[in-house]
Amino acid sequence: MLASLVVSVNGSNFAFYKLSLTWPNSVCKITTCKTPIPTYFTIHGLWPTFGNDIPVPPYNPTSNKCNPNPTSPDDIVGELAPIKGELDKKWPNLWVRKTNVDFWKIQWQHHGMCSDYPRDPLDYFKDTLNLAQSKRFDPFKALGVQPSDQTPHLLHTLLENAYKNFGAYPQITCSMPKKGILLLKEIRFCLKRTKKTPPSVVQNCPTYVGDRCTNPLTDYVWLRATPTIFGPHNVTSDLLAST
Repeated sequence: MLASLVVSVNGSNFAFYKLSLTWPNSVCKITTCKTPIPTYFTIHGLWPTFGNDIPVPPYNPTSNKCNPNPTSPDDIVGELAPIKGELDKKWPNLWVRKTNVDFWKIQWQHHGMCSDYPRDPLDYFKDTLNLAQSKRFDPFKALGVQPSDQTPHLLHTLLENAYKNFGAYPQITCSMPKKGILLLKEIRFCLKRTKKTPPSVVQNCPTYVGDRCTNPLTDYVWLRATPTIFGPHNVTSDLLAST
């Protein structure tokens, strides 16, 4: 009985998942990426999250034994062999210093081991792939923009577009490679945790913005930054002054 209580308190009582998709064009403006840089959203992860929007901590056999005897990160590589080609394309590690396998192991340890797939890494990664590749979770369609878009958008407008096109508010996070320049970094779709996997019921994310995005009513966000916007001026301030 004590063991089951510990499991419940530390991790298994999470409320929803975040399907986090990364826009490489923005991420690779602030870090050194492998080439060629993908021209589509890639997967960051599928993250168990508490109702207050705090992520479930990584599995730890002492402090967070969220599931009994989950598959070890070192044991997932062989199990992922049937979908490795898809993972390499859609779930790559963008940064030069780590391999794709390193990235998958981290995502499994930090999120998969405390998910509803603790001993089934193949289904965890396969279901995440299927979600990310479905038209339903197409960020461009949800946001109402094109991959080649070079126009700054009011964050509030993007969120409202997503609510209209997707049916729920996502979370949008931003990077700031230069003062006053906000680039769309990730979009995170929230899905309710139910008794069935994969998760399929969408919900509003509790927090609509993150990282360097702070105010949907004043923040203007670029999807694809052009070299000219990195001049000596504050784009957000300039746009606000003209509206």
